[in-house]
Amino acid sequence: MNRRNFIKSTSTVGLITTLGIPAGAAIIANNEEESSDDFNNPFQLNEISISELQELMKSGKQSSRSLTKMYLDRIEKIDKKGPKLNSVIELNPDALAIASKMDAEREIGKIRGLMHGIPVLIKDNINTADKMQTTAGSLALAGNMASEDAFIVKKLREAGAVILGKTNLSEWANFRSSRSCSGWSSRGGQTKNPFILDRSPSGSSSGSGSSVSANLCAIAIGTETNGSVTAPSSSNGIVGLKPTVGLLSRSGIIPISKTQDTAGPMGRNVADVATLLSVLTGVDSEDEITKNSQGKAPQDYTKYLQTGALKGKRIGFEKSFLSGHEGVVALYKNAIEKFKELGAEVVEIELLKEMRVIGAASFTVLQCEFKDGLNAYLEKTNAKVKNLTEVIAYNKTNESTAMPYFKQETLESSDKAPDLNSTVYKEALVKVLSSRKIITDLMAKNQLDAIAGTTYGIPSPIDLFNGDAGNGFYFCSPPAMAGFPHITLPMGKIYELPVGLSIMAGAYEEPKIIGFAYAFEQATKHRTAPKFLKFSNFSSGI
Repeated sequence: MNRRNFIKSTSTVGLITTLGIPAGAAIIANNEEESSDDFNNPFQLNEISISELQELMKSGKQSSRSLTKMYLDRIEKIDKKGPKLNSVIELNPDALAIASKMDAEREIGKIRGLMHGIPVLIKDNINTADKMQTTAGSLALAGNMASEDAFIVKKLREAGAVILGKTNLSEWANFRSSRSCSGWSSRGGQTKNPFILDRSPSGSSSGSGSSVSANLCAIAIGTETNGSVTAPSSSNGIVGLKPTVGLLSRSGIIPISKTQDTAGPMGRNVADVATLLSVLTGVDSEDEITKNSQGKAPQDYTKYLQTGALKGKRIGFEKSFLSGHEGVVALYKNAIEKFKELGAEVVEIELLKEMRVIGAASFTVLQCEFKDGLNAYLEKTNAKVKNLTEVIAYNKTNESTAMPYFKQETLESSDKAPDLNSTVYKEALVKVLSSRKIITDLMAKNQLDAIAGTTYGIPSPIDLFNGDAGNGFYFCSPPAMAGFPHITLPMGKIYELPVGLSIMAGAYEEPKIIGFAYAFEQATKHRTAPKFLKFSNFSSGI
């Protein structure tokens, strides 16, 4: 969750203020820059899709085991050595054995589906009942071994996916401090952006975004409360989908907010994201809200991958993003023109202006629900801390390792938050849920099929001491607060840094936005593999 940008995005000034790179700035590669030849070209699976991986296994040219081994070697080369992305917090010691089992099933004609034998990374706040820990990146939870898989992990295993390992994240999904640095956790350290290594990977699903972009896996799973799938997908130049809250179960995932939490797929192309989404849905008796998805979740989202999906559609584009950093604005205007070329009718709208008043209420809801949900989660674990109060105490006792750069004021304020029966919480929740009516009314008034905007601006420098810097572009909050589906995909690059385009629609309208994103993707092909550049300086002399 990108909470700091969320607060800024819902303020009057933060909607249009830009803290971007000076117009004349240019990156100067230093002599130690790692070339793309070293890290991209020799890798046989570079930029490969799930369907292509399946074809390799079907033809016998590769097996799930050989693919898994190649990805594990890639992680060792890129994540732990080489550029040291630090995106994977823990490897699954059983990955090769699982892959071999999937190969044995394939040999006897048992194919579980499109994810059979496909290597996947998942975020380290999702329970796996295996030899890996589930810690949300926190040293306070080190040693926490789940006794049961999260519901979506069960679905992954049923589909035949190979879980390679777990990805690093912004500790506590970026709900620890107002001065947090995205991609840093006390257990996992700092994740880097593979495009330019000193730039932020955003968060909180930093490791999932960085690893997918760097081709360390076929696809990954992140989680989002407010931008934690979509913002890092934008910053790492990939596709990320935050589903309707309730489409995917949250049971077995370390919680922040029952109102806004969801997991979501993160991949290098829209088709892969649609493929993974197809196997993760399902009604879970442990997560009441999933009952709302009955009859609304297609078995196969890939059937909505249509290049003509935008023809005759009416799309609202957020007006406030037409000003700000000139490079980002230029990409945005080009995207709008491309939508027109693809047959869409474009309408300027002002959604963020309507949503300003909800930001503070949303933070109140998150604090109350985080305290309640985390205490319930920890009570059932074998972690050494059993509630939020004990987490805070652990961090204070171990301050030099648990909090060396920024502290835990968000944890502390949440621990003092009112309970879910309080008037404060109930009134704040009503205000947050009003976001659904604001969006649906706006769409109805303008007869819109979807709303689009700039996901996030140019990734800022990693700054462990001052935390994340805003850049004036942040579209993630409205769909997050409303619980509506939101997909982001590459819109282009500035100074070798990617910027994403967001598309959102109403509840359970994933098929619609997947189709729109696919049409734009196929017409533009903005996704490029990262070059692992090392930042040296700006021409301005900074």
